[in-house]
Amino acid sequence: MRKIGVGLVGWGTVGCGVVKVLKENAEVIESRLGVPLELRRVADRDIERRRPVAVPSELLTRNLEDILRDPDIQIVVELIGGLEAAKSVICSAIESGKHVVTANKALLAHAGNELFALALNKGLSIGFEASVAGGIPLIKSLREGLSSNRISAFLGILNGTANYILTRMSEDKLSFDEALKEAQALGYAEADPTLDIEGIDTAHKLAIASAISFGAPIQFDRVYIEGISAIDPLDIQYAEEFGYQLKLLAIARNKENRLEMRVHPTLIARNHVLASVKGVYNAVHIEGNAVGDVMFYGMGAGMMPTGSAVVSDLIDVARDILNGTPGRIPPLAFLPDRLQKIEIKPVSDVTTSYYFRFLVQDRPGVLSKISGILGRYRISIAAVIQKGRHTSSVPVVMITHEALESDVRKAMDEINALDAVLAPAVLIRIENNAD
Repeated sequence: MRKIGVGLVGWGTVGCGVVKVLKENAEVIESRLGVPLELRRVADRDIERRRPVAVPSELLTRNLEDILRDPDIQIVVELIGGLEAAKSVICSAIESGKHVVTANKALLAHAGNELFALALNKGLSIGFEASVAGGIPLIKSLREGLSSNRISAFLGILNGTANYILTRMSEDKLSFDEALKEAQALGYAEADPTLDIEGIDTAHKLAIASAISFGAPIQFDRVYIEGISAIDPLDIQYAEEFGYQLKLLAIARNKENRLEMRVHPTLIARNHVLASVKGVYNAVHIEGNAVGDVMFYGMGAGMMPTGSAVVSDLIDVARDILNGTPGRIPPLAFLPDRLQKIEIKPVSDVTTSYYFRFLVQDRPGVLSKISGILGRYRISIAAVIQKGRHTSSVPVVMITHEALESDVRKAMDEINALDAVLAPAVLIRIENNAD
């Protein structure tokens, strides 16, 4: 009986998940595919360390060439992460005539266009379901299930670490540092959490998903990024009084062939479906012109959810091998010669509503000065909260109607320069289009 041979490069957490899924679900995989998926080699620098999933010693190697030279391995799975070394593995696999599956969102965000072109030139496939939203079948849904739609908007919670931190800050009034330390203790955050908390990981995923959604090349360098490390629990509290929840949101929207791609702390209405997504879960809300609103929800990371996504790619690539149709679905859903270089709207041109918090001296006329400056820049106030009049300084919190970001920035510069303003203003965008 014919088999599809798999070589695994990187035997870490996700690699263990892949091995476990292949082993535990071998029967159902073969029933769906028609032939077994056979794990023939596992390459890693450290093959002695104990893992939660065992691999026969004869399959283990430190030498990538053992995988590249094996004619019975048709698919190479890259799970080492990072950029240069991972890119070298993938390029070497493609040059050796092998299909590739990867979970490496950072690499695809930076070099996906190049790698997809290389694979296309060789008549090979690259599967990358696990690169965005972990176990949620988002890439497949965008490339296939929603292929008949013009997608107008993509909004997502794509980083479980950031969402866990914000959930704990909201529900248990923890400070950012307290919530981060807890996330690290539980294994939800890395020792160096920069990629997660500063929005970079989310931006990697948004760049990939946006390209598929809107038919453009991947343009990670054009994503506007802000993280959550400066978020104060006080702002979460005030936002909740206005009826909002705070999330680190990935937002992509195509308006008049100008594409917004931004990642930043965002207030969304309490009754929006994304507002109820808590802890380490991910969720994505998509608007299509035919299907309407669609919601995806599930585990965005972890050994088994991500392993599940990797193996689903293995099955898809194996089907194409068996049918002689590699690359049947273009990596970014659109035919390569139909991808368009859509103009990216700078954040200064974005129009949205805003949350402001000012710390000011408690004296007459301060609020009118602030309101006057906002008015000169066409920024209309929708609601105000002012508390703490028993002290010499008071927080003034505002929600605005929609305004242009460049006008908001100019107004903030003027307001921050006022003698009565004691600290730089806090600004958080509101996604009213999400309700």
